[in-house]
Amino acid sequence: MNFKSIVFVAVSSLLLVGCSATPKKDETKEKDLKKITFVLDWTPNTNHTGLYVAKEKGYYQEMGLDVEIVQPSDDSASMIVANGKADFGITAQDSMAPNFATKKPLPITAVATILQHNTSGIMSRKGEGMNQPKGMEGKVYATWDSPVEQAMIKDVMKKDGADFDKVKLVPNTIVDEAMALKQKQVDSLWVFYGWGGIMSEIDKVPVDMFYFKDLNPKFDYYTPVIISNEKFLKDNEKTAKDFLTATAKGYEDAIENPDQASEILIEHVPEINADLVKKSQKWMVAQYKADEKRWGYIDPERWNAFYQWLGDENLVEQAIPKDTGFTNQYLGE
Repeated sequence: MNFKSIVFVAVSSLLLVGCSATPKKDETKEKDLKKITFVLDWTPNTNHTGLYVAKEKGYYQEMGLDVEIVQPSDDSASMIVANGKADFGITAQDSMAPNFATKKPLPITAVATILQHNTSGIMSRKGEGMNQPKGMEGKVYATWDSPVEQAMIKDVMKKDGADFDKVKLVPNTIVDEAMALKQKQVDSLWVFYGWGGIMSEIDKVPVDMFYFKDLNPKFDYYTPVIISNEKFLKDNEKTAKDFLTATAKGYEDAIENPDQASEILIEHVPEINADLVKKSQKWMVAQYKADEKRWGYIDPERWNAFYQWLGDENLVEQAIPKDTGFTNQYLGE
């Protein structure tokens, strides 16, 4: 409604019924809400469920916030948040590393983790020997050609007495991981089980899976994480705490009632695969907090261990100082 329309309605009300032009209570509340923009890392999926639950159930509004959830444009979520075009966003600890290994890093900080553990690993066709790293020798792996990706695979293969140089690498242009395995386009690929692995169950493609965190504790890094702009955090401490309090409540609800949470996500994103969401959501119940009492908490020891490994392996331009890039100070108790 534009300004002229508002004036017309107000004047008409006074003339016809003698009402006051004071806005309704709900309108006043809406006007008083602080606008927050949250940018996702990708298209909506079950990693994001708690955000949509918090929005749908009014948890943000209860904290005086009007939260808009948007998908990233051509820029990454990190760049969008760093430039102040969004207040919060989603990325991952490994993706943030190059930024913190420069002399002029982007002003971003991780303020919460969405999942407590790294749920990624190598998925392959069941029974072909790739349930452990050594089985990848002589087989076709779809790679993103990332130095960190390949260094991690090399690490777990070496520990298993295997040679990464014997893996046949092909570019990863795959959209449907399960179908790529079933049709033998590749023999193995890197997936996050909560989405790619669950899809294989739905497509009835039997798979084997090994997780990086189970083979090297240093690889139990945080992915995905919620980030914010450092200046925003400094200038809006209460708002940041209120936002994370409401978000945590959304994820707690998703843990307690995954069926309802699934329906909320599907309602907000009707184009999403509903069967995948429902099955993934039930699997994610044990992942949001896992063995941690508080949703969102980042363990400094685990955070630092991964960045230390990157430095030791010369995978970043310069060593990343201890405790760089994250904080727990905006989380509730």
